[in-house]
Amino acid sequence: MASKKYTLLLGALCFFLTNVSAQSYDWKDSSLIPKKGQAQHSEFLQNQNAFPAKPRNQWEIGLSVGNSLISGDVYAKIPQIGWGAHVRKAFGYIFSARVQYIGGIAKGMNFTPAYNYAKNPAFGPYYDAPQNIRRGSTTPGLPGGQAGQLYQVSSKELQRNSLYVPMTDNILDAAYYNYRTVSHQLALQGIVTLNNIRFHKSKTNFVIYGLAGIGGMIYETKVNALNASGASYESLFNTVAATYGSSFKNRRQILRDLKAGMDNTYESKADGHQLRRPKLFDMTFKPVAQVGAGLAFKVGKRFSIGVEEVFTTTKDDLLDGQRWQEWAAGDAALTRDFDTWHYTNINFNYSLGAKSVEPLWWLNPLDYAYNELNAPRHMKMPKPVLDDADGDGVTDQFDNEPNTPAGCPVDTHGVARDTDGDGVPDCKDKELITPTQCQPVDADGVGKCPDPECCKNIQPAPPACNLVDLPSINFGGNASSLSAEAKALCGSVASSLRGNPECKLIVCGSAAKSKSGQALGQKRVDAIVKYLVEVQGISADRVVAQYDCHEGDPSVVELRAEKK
Repeated sequence: MASKKYTLLLGALCFFLTNVSAQSYDWKDSSLIPKKGQAQHSEFLQNQNAFPAKPRNQWEIGLSVGNSLISGDVYAKIPQIGWGAHVRKAFGYIFSARVQYIGGIAKGMNFTPAYNYAKNPAFGPYYDAPQNIRRGSTTPGLPGGQAGQLYQVSSKELQRNSLYVPMTDNILDAAYYNYRTVSHQLALQGIVTLNNIRFHKSKTNFVIYGLAGIGGMIYETKVNALNASGASYESLFNTVAATYGSSFKNRRQILRDLKAGMDNTYESKADGHQLRRPKLFDMTFKPVAQVGAGLAFKVGKRFSIGVEEVFTTTKDDLLDGQRWQEWAAGDAALTRDFDTWHYTNINFNYSLGAKSVEPLWWLNPLDYAYNELNAPRHMKMPKPVLDDADGDGVTDQFDNEPNTPAGCPVDTHGVARDTDGDGVPDCKDKELITPTQCQPVDADGVGKCPDPECCKNIQPAPPACNLVDLPSINFGGNASSLSAEAKALCGSVASSLRGNPECKLIVCGSAAKSKSGQALGQKRVDAIVKYLVEVQGISADRVVAQYDCHEGDPSVVELRAEKK
């Protein structure tokens, strides 16, 4: 289930990154230029200055939440709450300054027991640990010996009761260092953006940055050394130490058992600087130095989300309330390294400001230069000097005919147009389109075309067919033979055919639907054709029989003229 949530979160972030991008600005807009940059802006617009004025940019405010952790002598508990707020302003495209407040509560608990804690005021008076002393001339409770001789006594008896009880193994107590530290930091940081200068794209949706700063920290560290009744955890600590020892493998079980047997009061003040360091609000004050790095993602025109790590160094070994080694027994030496504070956080940022561009770390300073090179809007171009000796509109360096006669239209190479390719330019050609077969031409571009073959032997047109008003032949009932009236009509048609030898006659029968009707229609057509050919003597090739050329009355056969 958790993996699905992370996948959805990552998908949402990718959606924002692919759909939201830092916006550029109109470099001509003088309202975006601060008063001190107006003179440069005016010079730039008039091409008297090559560099545009830096625009006014927005302030960024942000809140953060994350994990606070002390890297020191005590095993840190993770996660622990941290919070913060900041104000940031860009002074250039790379550098910006930020004032940041960081608050946090860090906790820790060791899983390895300590035995040499006599110098730790939170544990020495309540648990038996070896503490070295030198015998005085009279030191009550110690066996006899010379003055100045070194002895180990119980820290608890000495610090609480001023008794010199010799230290033995059977009274040695284990102790588990722990702490709860409340811290507040305020620092001025310089931030360097590493990737907003882009050579292959106009803008970026995320920036990588590093930071360094100085400031101050106040903190208070307390220890859970006693239970609710004010008694020590002597029995619990000794039992856990005897059961598990110092094994890293058993660390989780050790910490669980300690947590189950201890309260959560952190009632005792940890080892501290007391009056040796300045205090503020009754907490120890230390100057600090910070370094860090982060990523910020653009999720809206004014909104961004960042992931950041801030590392704070204090040259102080008491952030976790512990600074003593386990050696030498009875006279512990200081540990080697100072403690450091880590704040790993997610920050939510908003940009403020009207008549301003977005914070400059979101802008690519090369955006103007690349766009101007690609599509000049401001570049001051020199006036070109291009000679054209013949005045045809094509400069001499591109003119293939540098002495074109005045007034002659030319092509893109400066050559006078010659549409028909006859060698005479159009401006002098009296026949603009001379066919190829009519060339060569005379000086005016006029060709001499030969007569076409079709015009040498012109044949007269064939006579027209003048057969008109041809009759139709009617048959009665189922008859297929010609009646006297029909023969008379056919004779009249035959006379017309003889007078018009260029014509043919079409005998056109009806397209009957039944087979018997089709057969009857065919007989009637054949009877007419036979009469005209055999009786009237008309050539058979001039009488054409068509059996289904009309859909009218099946008893009627139509006669039609066909022109040659």
